[in-house]
Parts: sequence; structure tokens; C-alpha cells
Amino acid sequence: NCDDALVSPLPSAALTSSSELFSTHSPSFAKLNRRDGAGGWSPLESNEQQWLQVDLGDRVEVVAVATQGRYGSSDWVTSYALMFSDTGRNWKQYRQDDAVWVFTGNSNADSVVHHKLLHSMKARFLRFIPLKWNAGGRIGLRVEVFGCSYKSDIADFDGRSSLLYRFNQKLMSTFKDVVSLKFKSMQGDGVLFHGEGQRGDYITLELQKGKLSLHLNLGDSNLHFSNSHTSVTLGSLLDDQHWHSVLIERFNKQVNFTVDKHTQHFRTKGDSDHLDIDYELSFGGIPVPGKPGTFQRKNFHGCIENLYYNGVNIIDLAKRR
Repeated sequence: NCDDALVSPLPSAALTSSSELFSTHSPSFAKLNRRDGAGGWSPLESNEQQWLQVDLGDRVEVVAVATQGRYGSSDWVTSYALMFSDTGRNWKQYRQDDAVWVFTGNSNADSVVHHKLLHSMKARFLRFIPLKWNAGGRIGLRVEVFGCSYKSDIADFDGRSSLLYRFNQKLMSTFKDVVSLKFKSMQGDGVLFHGEGQRGDYITLELQKGKLSLHLNLGDSNLHFSNSHTSVTLGSLLDDQHWHSVLIERFNKQVNFTVDKHTQHFRTKGDSDHLDIDYELSFGGIPVPGKPGTFQRKNFHGCIENLYYNGVNIIDLAKRR
């Protein structure tokens, strides 16, 4: 049911652009099937530096887009790219198959070309970037965006705080762990989550110089530390204020570590198949026991969204408490 038309109900001021040919060609006339003004948006110059921007008013899930040319003219776009943002300042390009995706545009002024996205986007702002246009005309564009409102649980971390999740028992011994979350940050270093046990077992997810590192230790630190410690690093430039998704799946020694659709499969070292950790997990930092407000390593500064540990919605649980 996520297929509502999101642009048509917006006020005219929600559509902006890099430039406009005349006031009759302003972005306010760029809604699909509209014929007012000159029948759509056209920029002052037709080149690849132009863009049409839509402020969707709130963060939404975008599943499809549609375009037309300028009504009754020789102006239409034959290919374009999409960019999206939560802030309107930091932009990310829509990608498929690990490449910037180029959308096929129009072949005349009035036919609608509709594209369903392979990967939905969660964003407030969307930009259409014309790449090619009708050789006998100019850039001309009318657009629609399809999707629905996007609701999520988000926790903000200021670099001085953390969120604790405590188990019902004093010790948790697991053969299987699943952790999933999204995060965004402008800081290149900080602990996203950490758990440790009396025998030296621990699991830590940490940003280090813009890369994400997963540290695991299964077994007694006094006997097996050199054999049981495993560290794996994925991604780069993850401190770009864009959302990045993380999934960690561990079953015995087998681990799948996924960051933004890139997965590292590995086998942990050590003799143990289970992770023994004490009664709590910390998110956003590693508190020093008995010293409130003191942390072992640099705290995470940013946002974490939809945080789940073994099926438990940590952020929602914290809100309800």
C-alpha cells in the first residue's frame, strides 16, 4: 500500500530548482499532468548542472518515480539521475548494482514514464538531475514521486551518553546473535554497541576513522585470547551524515557482517561456540563500571535507527520504560 502520489498535494514552494527560463517555466509548474504556466519546468540553460528539487515535507519512503516533458512542447528529458537527502544539504546518489543509476526518461512531451525503484529510498528531499534531453529542444520536466510516510524508532547520541539494555538474568550465553540497525554520524570514531563477560568474552561494533569494525572474542581471555579474538572491518567514509544499514548474524563461529549490502562472511577463532556476556549491553558507548558518565572509549555521536538485538526493539523498549 506504499504507492501514494507524494508531489501532487504539495504546495508550490516545495518545488525548487537550480534555475528557471522564465517565471512561467518555474519549478512550481513541474507537477505531473499539470498544464498551467508554460506546462512544466525548464532551466535557464540546458546542461548537466541543472536540477529539480522536491521537499516532501517529512522523511518518507519513496518506491517509484514518474516523469513527463513540458506540456505541448519539444522540451523533455531522455535520461536522468536521482539524489536524495534528509537535510537538503548532504546528498546521496541513488544506486543500483553498485553504480549510480541512470533512469530512462521521455521520448515526447506528454507520455508518462514510470519507474519502480529496486531499492526504496528513505528521505525528505529528492533531486531529479537531467543528464540528456531532446536534441531538438530544451530540458523540460514534470514529475511525480510515489511512496508513503516512514515511521521509525530513532535514538540521538550526543557523544556523552549511552543506552543500556539489561537482561533478566545475570549471564547471557548465546549460540546465535542477530543485531540490526541503521546509523548516521559526522564523527569518524565512536562505539555503537558493546557487551562483555567475566571470562573475557565480548562483542563490539565501533566506528574507526570512518570505517566500521566488528570485534569478537569467544572464550576465556586468560587462556585463549590470542586465539579467540577476531576483528573485521567494512565500509569507508561512513561518517558522511547519511544513513547506513548494519546487520550482524552469528551462529556458533560463523558470522555474516553486512554494511550497506556489502557482506563479509567469516569464521571466528577460538574453542568456544557461544558468547558469554554479563547482564547488559551498552549502545553508544562503553560505560566504566561504578563511574557514571565515564566511558572507556570514544562515544558514538549521531543517530541510531531501528535497533534490534535478537528480535528486541531496543529503542522502543527504552521509550516505554
